[in-house]
Amino acid sequence: MKKALLFDMDGTLVDNTAAHIRAFEIFCGRYGVEGWKERLKQGIGMGNDDIMRLVMPEEVIRERGFAALADEKEAIYREIYAPDIRPVDGLRELLERLRAAGVRCAVGSSGCKANVDFVLDGCDIRPYFEARISGDMVTRCKPDPEIYLTAAAALGLPPEECVVVEDAPAGIESARRAGAGRIVALTTTLPREELQQTAADIIVDTFADFADPERYAALLA
Repeated sequence: MKKALLFDMDGTLVDNTAAHIRAFEIFCGRYGVEGWKERLKQGIGMGNDDIMRLVMPEEVIRERGFAALADEKEAIYREIYAPDIRPVDGLRELLERLRAAGVRCAVGSSGCKANVDFVLDGCDIRPYFEARISGDMVTRCKPDPEIYLTAAAALGLPPEECVVVEDAPAGIESARRAGAGRIVALTTTLPREELQQTAADIIVDTFADFADPERYAALLA
């Protein structure tokens, strides 16, 4: 039986992809950046520095710097999403069930600490997570394995005893490279057909799928 679940945040704890896209639309509009949407798709699940390299012109990055640009965009995102923030269906029930079974939980997100705090507090789920690893706590974000290696280490567990829950290929690759014991993918951000081309072991639409006893058993086996 697996001893812990390591959860990605964006698209996993919350179905917030539309809010991030709208935030980028406003953000890029301020700088007159066009054609950003296709480039943004390549950065799903990555850290802000890598996304900014994909989306923003080099001259803007040189002038403003990665940190200032990221702070600006994420502030827009939090303002947009705050009125609608809610956990993915079935998440709270799954967290309660895991807690009762003694299965530990951590967050492993490429997002910044401010966004992790925003989601955990906005959804009132912070107490369920013993460790909270954000992209600004590591030197390399997904698809590098550092985030999930750090999250597992924070729980004092080897990665093979952990299940990683993700929604994006970059995060799934990060989990694979970290040596996760099992990888679960949610269809919140990408269609099942795309996720089937990744290293995910289980694909579900929402956490409510784990109300089924067989699926819950497979999650932790």
